[in-house]
Amino acid sequence: MTTAHAKTIFTSEPFIPSWAKVASIYAEMGNAWTLQFEVPEGQDVPTFQPGQFAMLYAFGIGEAAISHSGSAAPRESLRFTIRPTGATTCALTRLSVGDTVGIRGPFGRGWPLEQAQDRDLIIMAGGLGLAPIRPVLKNIQMARTSPRRTALIYGARQPEHILYRDEFDDWAASGVEVHQIVDRATGAWDGAVGLVTHLVPKVSLDFENMVAFLCGPEVMMRFSAIALEDAGLPAERIWLSMERNMKCAIGHCGHCQFGPAFVCKEGPVFRFDQIRTNLFCKEI
Repeated sequence: MTTAHAKTIFTSEPFIPSWAKVASIYAEMGNAWTLQFEVPEGQDVPTFQPGQFAMLYAFGIGEAAISHSGSAAPRESLRFTIRPTGATTCALTRLSVGDTVGIRGPFGRGWPLEQAQDRDLIIMAGGLGLAPIRPVLKNIQMARTSPRRTALIYGARQPEHILYRDEFDDWAASGVEVHQIVDRATGAWDGAVGLVTHLVPKVSLDFENMVAFLCGPEVMMRFSAIALEDAGLPAERIWLSMERNMKCAIGHCGHCQFGPAFVCKEGPVFRFDQIRTNLFCKEI
């Protein structure tokens, strides 16, 4: 795969997981855990493009689709940030170092990094939506992706829920224009309070020659996409990462159908103008 928006190339047995062991566990802010996996010696390590996801299997419980949050660095080749919300994700976050999981993937179409080449790039993320965006920021840090300029707008419910808190300074040091906002200020927070869309006018980028990557709750992405359009960014240069309940990850089961598309195959990253109608339909 030469670009981040290439489709997944599957093996002949896409339903058979590989085995991986938990190498490290890190408790993030906001009730989330980052797990780093390692595969047995002699087993190929799957290569994830930014924006792709894996199916992680907790033995005896089930599988869950989790976006890859690592980078091209070897120590981050299998890195996933998980928030416990159901039986499988709860089981995954209760694992200990040395425990074994099943892993299938990579699946889906990731961020179209080639679209950001020689353009400005605005990234808008909310809550855990920063996890699928982190590989893009790491690529920029490692000069594997070269937008002209990059801005990050990140929103969390409150300061205690800010994900990857220790990395924002590093991103800023690499040239990323960083803006943070919370829904509700607590403690010593003296930053912005409100919606992520409130920060769009503060971004010093060229909206006429810019690409946008959005990831977070759907309501946040809908209003963010509209705000970017109002600022002059065409809909065909706005990309969103969608989440749906996935079971097979290869378009057979139909659980992730989103209008005529399957999120696991045509997504999870979609162009805004191609999904606008369905994005504004309730219960799709």
